[in-house]
Amino acid sequence: MQRFEYKVVPAPRRGEKARGVKSAEERFALALSTVMNELGAEGWDYVRADSLPCDERSGLTGTKTSFQNMLVFRREILAEAPRAPVFTRAAVAPAAAPAEPAPAIPVAAAPETAAVLAPVLHAQPREVNSAPSLGPARPEVAAE
Repeated sequence: MQRFEYKVVPAPRRGEKARGVKSAEERFALALSTVMNELGAEGWDYVRADSLPCDERSGLTGTKTSFQNMLVFRREILAEAPRAPVFTRAAVAPAAAPAEPAPAIPVAAAPETAAVLAPVLHAQPREVNSAPSLGPARPEVAAE
């Protein structure tokens, strides 16, 4: 079965200036062919041009509908890449606590590293649902 991936890019709004291109139609055609040739060089095939509605904010609470011109390209996906498994809430089992803690890093191997890592290795994990304690940031301010 053939599989495709799609790419949608905005169509150019203005033409490009170039030597020998004089009229607005020729400039616009040049801009359009430039976009198509760049994507064609990357392996994308042109499919169609679409004009799609887009709701935009107008003022504080209003919306306005404008139409955007888009170019649609596609290319075939050659090799089926392995996909990551999809997990749902029912499929995920609660995590069990490890039976025993992981072994500590040998202190004799690197004394300067051990001094830095020792407080981190023996730190207690924070509770997930614990709220931060409330109070003044500096205790001396509370005494005044």
